[in-house]
Parts: sequence; structure tokens; C-alpha cells
Amino acid sequence: MTESLSPERLACWRAYIESSQRLFTRLEEDLRADSELSFADYHVLVLLSEAPGQRLRMGELASRLVFSPSRLTYQISSMQKRGLVAKESCPADRRGSEAVLTAAGLLTLREAAPHHVRFVRTNLMDDLDDAEVACLTRVFERLGRRLRAARDASSTPADK
Repeated sequence: MTESLSPERLACWRAYIESSQRLFTRLEEDLRADSELSFADYHVLVLLSEAPGQRLRMGELASRLVFSPSRLTYQISSMQKRGLVAKESCPADRRGSEAVLTAAGLLTLREAAPHHVRFVRTNLMDDLDDAEVACLTRVFERLGRRLRAARDASSTPADK
């Protein structure tokens, strides 16, 4: 049987789970009320806006969003219907597809971003000092690297 967590570590785990769920739920509600975007919509728009040529291969986008291929297909289809993104053949490899940010998608992102940033500041960042920001960044970057490595190690060659 696995050893249970110490009371301090259990309190840390529960505080993380409960506060992150509350934060994400409020973030999702706030984005929808202000811009009619889901968090997934917003994240796709941000990633595409930052990508060279404002386009990313579908596999790369799915990996960065931590989405399954089918979930990404559904997400992109929904955003295509609203004119926020397009899906095009990859110029370098016609077998692949890329998600491409449209002008309407970029405008939607630019309109939503100031309100979103205010939300993030008010509900998280303004409560942290510089040392806490640095500590959380180190912790979550390390955790992200470890989780990506574990996922990559468990993937079959066909999954990659």
C-alpha cells in the first residue's frame, strides 16, 4: 500500500486542487461573460498569435494545449464556424494540417486580452510577491517538464 501524505503535504495538495479549480471556474465564467470565449478558445488564439506566421501544426497545437487529437479537432471546428481560425494544409507536408489565426480571431483576442489580464492580475498575480512568483514558476516549470517527459516516455512511436 502506498504511504499516505503527511498532514502538511495533504493540506498543500488540497489547497492547490481547490484553489486552482475555483480560479479556473471563475476565469472561464469571466471570459465567457466578457468576450463569449471559453478558456480553450482564448488559449488557442494566444498560441496562434504568438506562433510564426500565426499558424501551428495541429499536433503541435494539441500538445501545447494538452488536448487529444479528437478534442483539438472539435475545438478548431467550433472556432472555424465562428471565423476565429482556419484549418489549412501544411505547406511543407500536405498530409498535415495547420490551424491558422484569422483577422477576426486576432481582433477578438485583442479585444478580450485587456479584460483577461485584469482578471489574472486581480485574482492571482497581485496577491503574489516577486519571490512567490519566482517559486511558483520554478515549481510548475519543473512539474511540466516531468509530466511531458513521462507522457513522451509512455507514448508509442505512432503517437508521436
